[in-house]
Amino acid sequence: MRIAVAGGTGVAGRLVVAALKSRGYAPVVLSRGQGVDLVTGAGLDAALAGTEAVIDVSNLSTMNKKEAIAFFDKAGHNLLGAAERAGVRHLVTVSIVGVDRVRNGYYAGKMRQEDIVRGGAVPWTILRSTQFHEFAGQVLAGVPGPIAVVPTGQVQPIAVREVAEALVGLALDAPRGMAPEIAGPKVESLVGMARRLMAAGGARKRPVLPVHFPGGMSSGGLLPTGQGPRGRVTFDEWLKEAGSTTAA
Repeated sequence: MRIAVAGGTGVAGRLVVAALKSRGYAPVVLSRGQGVDLVTGAGLDAALAGTEAVIDVSNLSTMNKKEAIAFFDKAGHNLLGAAERAGVRHLVTVSIVGVDRVRNGYYAGKMRQEDIVRGGAVPWTILRSTQFHEFAGQVLAGVPGPIAVVPTGQVQPIAVREVAEALVGLALDAPRGMAPEIAGPKVESLVGMARRLMAAGGARKRPVLPVHFPGGMSSGGLLPTGQGPRGRVTFDEWLKEAGSTTAA
């Protein structure tokens, strides 16, 4: 079975590729380094020739709504069109828990991506995941200055590796539309995660200012709403492992 990974060189993509290789597959990595550009469509048709399944973990680092929508619109339509022409039988796309409830520029782009997948002719599965354990660090990195302004509210963070394994499992199964949401094993305070990350040396130490953010993030919008698979690695376990890796 020939499986392609869109965004296969990113944080999640590399782990999806590794998970596929561990199961004996030789995944096709769709990336600019391999001559494939999702935004322009260059190289997509050749790369997807003979492919039966595609796992899309493509990403863009932006909180700008216009930029996010433009990226996911172009990349989504190009990937879907090439998949249709190649006769792909299953398109698996990762999305975010709360993407339809939390007002956020990046989330608007992910919603556009979901809409494109649902409206296409290729049988599909969308897996919404809660935020990764790296989320607290990403929030802190996006707040310069002597004080870290961190949204109040709860998240249920999950290890990227566990999401990657789930995506591979879905790709090897029949298309199922909206898959049950996947989440981490424990509900955490984002403010508490930020403080523990700084205490562990994973981010610059500075005072944390908890702030209520409108739009759903501070009112439970990032938590799963139903039953679904749950990861095993807690945030504290991830912190300990990350610290050990850095020390080594």
